[in-house]
Amino acid sequence: MKFRKFGKALLMTAISAGVVFGISSCVQSYTVGFLYVTGTQTSSSTGQGVISGFKIDHNTGKLTPINGLPVSSGGANPGRAVLLTGGRFLYVLNRGVSKDGAPCSPADPCQSNITQFAIGGNGVLSPQGTYFTQGLNPFRLLADGSGSHLYVLDHDAADNSSCSLVFGPQITSCGDVTVFTVDATTGRLSYVLNSQVTAASGSPLPYFPVPVDPIDFVFSSNFILTMSGTPATGDSVFPYAVNAGNGQLTVTQNSSQPLNINHGNAIVVAASVIYVMDNGLNTNSPATHGQMYAYTAGSNGALVAESSGYYAMDPTLSNPNYAISSNNGKWLYVLNEGDNTNPQVTQSGIAPFTITGSPFQLTPIPNGGGNTSGTGAGPQCILEDPSNQFVYTASFNGSTVDGLRIDQNAGLLNPLSQNNKVKASYSLPGPAAWCVTTGRTS
Repeated sequence: MKFRKFGKALLMTAISAGVVFGISSCVQSYTVGFLYVTGTQTSSSTGQGVISGFKIDHNTGKLTPINGLPVSSGGANPGRAVLLTGGRFLYVLNRGVSKDGAPCSPADPCQSNITQFAIGGNGVLSPQGTYFTQGLNPFRLLADGSGSHLYVLDHDAADNSSCSLVFGPQITSCGDVTVFTVDATTGRLSYVLNSQVTAASGSPLPYFPVPVDPIDFVFSSNFILTMSGTPATGDSVFPYAVNAGNGQLTVTQNSSQPLNINHGNAIVVAASVIYVMDNGLNTNSPATHGQMYAYTAGSNGALVAESSGYYAMDPTLSNPNYAISSNNGKWLYVLNEGDNTNPQVTQSGIAPFTITGSPFQLTPIPNGGGNTSGTGAGPQCILEDPSNQFVYTASFNGSTVDGLRIDQNAGLLNPLSQNNKVKASYSLPGPAAWCVTTGRTS
C-alpha cells in the first residue's frame, strides 16, 4: 500500500513537471523575423556600403546579430532597400559617389547601382546581381504590392531633350523614374520601356520623366506620386497611373499640383492616407519647424486634402521625414530626423498619434509627443516588426538601431529595456540609411 502511494506521488510529480515544461515551451523564445539596415562604415573614407542584420526575438524584441553579417552592400553610399513579397530577395540602392568626390550632378553623376541579394534560411545575404537605372543619380526605390516591379527615382534624366516630350517645349530639365520587371523565380531585373513616349531616335523612351528636382515618390492606389521642388520654387506633386500588369506608367495630368509648401521632406502612405512632410515653420506658438498634411488621391491622381488634415509637429521635434501606421490601424508614428548634425540633438524622435476615422482625424497620444528616448540622433527609418509588437528605428548620427515595445492599449512606445530588461539600442558599423524587415525565417 505504501508503495502504491509512493507511485501515485511519483506520477503526480511527473505530471506536474510535464505541465511546467509545457508552459515553458509555450513561451519559448524564437526568431520572429530578420531586420536589415543599410549604411556606411565609419572607418571608410569612400562611403563603402554595408548591410547589417539582426534576428528579432518574439518575446522581448531583443536583436541578435546574424552570423556572417555585415556584408558589402555592393557599392558606395547605400540608401533605400526593399524586400519583395515573400521575403526571398532584397534589393539595395547604392547611390554611389561621383568620380571626383564632388556632389553628384548631371555633369559628374554618382557611380550608382542596384544590388540584388538572396535571403537564406538563417538570414544570411548572398549577392545575386547588379543592375543600373536609365537615369542619373538615383536616390529612391519602391516595389509594387505584388513584388512584380521595382521603381527607381532618378534625380536627373539622362537626356534633357526628353523632358519636353512630357512637360512641353519650355521644360529643359527633369528627373525620371526607371521601371524594372522582376523575374518571379530568379529575382532578376529587366527594363520596362515607356510605351507612351518615343525618343528622338524613334525608339521608346527607356524611362518616365518627372518634374525637375524630385524629392520623393510613393505608391498610392493605382498611382505613383512624385513630389518635386526647392525652397525657392515651392513643392508640387505629379502623378503617373500605374498598370499593375506590365508596370507601365501613364501620364494623367500634364502639369504638377502645387502644395503651397517650400520645405517638403517626404511623401508617404500610411493607413491609406497620403502624408506630406514639411520642415517649414508651423503653427505652434512660438512657431517651430515641422508639420504634415493629409490627403487622399482623386480619380486622376490629384491630391484631395482631408478635412482637419494639417498637423504641427510636437515643438520639441523637427524635420519630419517618415511615418508608419501600426498594423492594427489604430496609431500613426511620425519619425523626426532633427537637425541631423549633432549626435546629442534633442529634436530627433517619434510623434505618436491615435487614428480615428469617419471623419479622418489624428490626435496626439497623451504623454507621447516628443518621445525622443526611442531613437538615436538623426533617425532615417522606422518600421513595425512582423509580430506587430515592436517598433525599430535606425539613426544616421547615432549609428544605432533602437527598439521600442508598443503599448497595445494606448499606442505609447516604451524602450525595450523598460519592460523586457534587454538592450534598447544596438550599435551599427556606421551611419544608417534605411531599414527593412521580413517575417520569413526559413
